[in-house]
Amino acid sequence: MSFIQLHKETVKKDWIDYNGHMNVAFYVLAFDHATDAVLEKVHMGPAYRHSEEKSIFVVESHVTYEGEVMERDGLEIQSYILGYDQKRLHLFHEMFSSTTKQKCATNEIMALHVDLKTRKTAVFSSDLQNRLESLCRQSWQGGLPDQLGRQISRLGDWSKK
Repeated sequence: MSFIQLHKETVKKDWIDYNGHMNVAFYVLAFDHATDAVLEKVHMGPAYRHSEEKSIFVVESHVTYEGEVMERDGLEIQSYILGYDQKRLHLFHEMFSSTTKQKCATNEIMALHVDLKTRKTAVFSSDLQNRLESLCRQSWQGGLPDQLGRQISRLGDWSKK
């Protein structure tokens, strides 16, 4: 895969939990910031929301945690567009520690394009679809991430016990 956007930020003191590492909620916040950076790259940032009265709503998200990050660690989030159709957008993010260069977490999301006036799904314009296609093709260069499509395994059928 070839990332289409790189988002960087630093782990803040108030992101640290009682275990001494970044709390799970702030992984999601950092991934949300990376999603905003992708939307800006596609020209669907704040100016788009204001002028077109349309936005992206995340409807499904999956995070894998692969390593700890600590206060003041630098984060680098590589983002990919894995697919889209007329109303949906499939994104994938990989978070790395800029200190150790190790992968810390991944985030896969499915989002809907929504008309903010009607609060219903809306078709992407042809201009947006062209931008999404170009960035999606770029993202697909070099294969797919191992974590794509991950789900939590069931620990037995407790309804029968």
